Amino acid sequence: MAFVLTAGQAADSPQFIPVPRRIRVRGPVGRPRTRPDAVAGDKAYSSRGNRVHLRKRGIKAVIPEKRDQTANRTKKGSKGGRPVSHDAGLYKERNTVERLINKLKAWRGIATRYDKTPDSYLAGLHLRASMIWIKDLTRATS
Repeated sequence: MAFVLTAGQAADSPQFIPVPRRIRVRGPVGRPRTRPDAVAGDKAYSSRGNRVHLRKRGIKAVIPEKRDQTANRTKKGSKGGRPVSHDAGLYKERNTVERLINKLKAWRGIATRYDKTPDSYLAGLHLRASMIWIKDLTRATS
């Protein structure tokens, strides 16, 4: 899990590229992987820059295309490029992230942003995420 803390009024889409750079996936052996097989996101992350970044790193993009982007592409005809495809089955798994965000915000200090400094707020996010992770681990072993 990785967090990138931004100003409250900042958009999510520009933070798409910095977040995967912080992710480390540890398998049963070896060093942590830094490149996931696929990245799922909603239509807000459907920019050309995000898709190019994922393609360069060999990561499958599971992001549907916005309606206006589809219209612009089809308006250009054959010069507009190929239609964007995404795995609908993988896209359905995106709700796990949404559920995690809801669990994080269930902690009032995170939902209301009581902490004044970014460092203490980020520490609260890490603490709450660790609590959720430990709870899920103990539930899985029981």
